[in-house]
Amino acid sequence: MWAVSTVTRKYELKQRAESLSATRARIVSATVELHDSIGPAQTTISAIAERAGVQRLTVYRHFPDERSLFEACSSHWSAQNPAPDPSTWAVLDDPEERLRSALGEIYAFFRRTQGMTGNLLRDLPASPVLQEAAEPYLAYWQGVRDGLTNGWNARGRKRKLLRAAIGHAIEFDTWRSLTKREGLDDAEAADAMVRLARSVRLD
Repeated sequence: MWAVSTVTRKYELKQRAESLSATRARIVSATVELHDSIGPAQTTISAIAERAGVQRLTVYRHFPDERSLFEACSSHWSAQNPAPDPSTWAVLDDPEERLRSALGEIYAFFRRTQGMTGNLLRDLPASPVLQEAAEPYLAYWQGVRDGLTNGWNARGRKRKLLRAAIGHAIEFDTWRSLTKREGLDDAEAADAMVRLARSVRLD
């Protein structure tokens, strides 16, 4: 009898753990969907609870503060939408070719994630908690710019201008302006930015 009770108890604990994990996953998924559609600043706990099919108190039990919720959402979204891998273009020796390859992948990423990326960048300045959660994302783009600036054989003022041009080229708002406002496709937008970098180097 004791052995049967122990097995039953273990089974109940396992079921409870699985239920809690599934509830947490629904909350995270609901939050990501809302961030993608309306943005973090407009997303309320009530809206998250309604979309996840739980009570507000349940959301707070799993995520007692904004930071824990943002970090969970960031991890979930990043796993589903990995940023371009710099190693795929780092092997290219020619800096223009490297930049063109990088921008092709970066602009494709922006197109796939434009809802979330646009909302995140729009809401970021007003939320210190969101800024903390986004630190790895922002550090990634800093590293991309630094890597793409190498190899151009530019010094002093030219290097500073080149760095600025490449930093501008990998900005989401630059992609959005060139494609949404000016009507370029991703390849044309990338070509325009490569030409800009080339003009800085040759100036």
